[in-house]
Amino acid sequence: MKKLISLGILLMAAIGFSQTEDLQAQIDSIENTFTYRHGTVELAGGIGKIVIPKGFKYLDTPQATRVLVDLWGNPSSENLTMGLIVPENQGVMGDKGYVFNIQYDEIGYVEDADADEIDYAELLAQMQEESVAENAEREKQGYGPIKLIGWAAKPYYDKEKKILHWAKEIQFGTDSITTLNYNVRVLGRRGVLVLNAIAASSELPLVKRDIHHVLNIVQFGDGYKYSDFNPEVDEVAAWTIGGLVAGKVMAKAGLFAILLKFGKFIAIGAIALFGLLRNRIAGLFGKKQEAEPLAIEAADPAPQNEES
Repeated sequence: MKKLISLGILLMAAIGFSQTEDLQAQIDSIENTFTYRHGTVELAGGIGKIVIPKGFKYLDTPQATRVLVDLWGNPSSENLTMGLIVPENQGVMGDKGYVFNIQYDEIGYVEDADADEIDYAELLAQMQEESVAENAEREKQGYGPIKLIGWAAKPYYDKEKKILHWAKEIQFGTDSITTLNYNVRVLGRRGVLVLNAIAASSELPLVKRDIHHVLNIVQFGDGYKYSDFNPEVDEVAAWTIGGLVAGKVMAKAGLFAILLKFGKFIAIGAIALFGLLRNRIAGLFGKKQEAEPLAIEAADPAPQNEES
């Protein structure tokens, strides 16, 4: 991505400042099509609500789907998103920053009796071993290999608040820029509210700085709270705290392959810059290319943008 940005800078110098202004105007025009919300957001299905903290804003499901699918190149899915939480001073068209994608996974009541007994170093080694084994099958299906480098933030479970969070550092293929996979799971009676940070690993300090703002924003509605669990009628999830960290829950829910494709927080501004300026440079050398839609092109082939 750094090479892409550097190329963009060189191309801007060659093409001229006025065209750079024109590009920025187009990027701004796309950003201005989004309408963000603040305050309290009611979640679909009566699950509960999210109180958007000060310094953040919310993009609803239809708009968030447009961002994830049309602008960032992820495949569409019915359960892809319930919205995005975005820092107030940031949009979705920048080449830096992060967003939190919201989902609800109705897997049942997650028992947390094992929380204090998990050896996360051992779990990490097991996950790394499994990811190596899975790469052979992944490549058969046309996906690039994934390397789980390690914990970007060691798993932590707040037993009182029923909130689990952790971060993994992942490498896609030979990409020099690693991906940050920061996960938050808020446990409820019938499932977990999922908050996944989409960002490059270089943004980890920023996410760590802000993570406390989003840990307490979920308020399950009556009948959905963890304390509302009724062992006589409620389903118990097949995975406990260790299973959530290992990612097994996402495979069960059918979202694993979808979430994996998020990869990194794609630098849309730089990608758009490259796509737009590439055609202009081609014109300088007499090579004519068809115009391409702004900010639709992905930096890497979609099958390689997976997360473990």
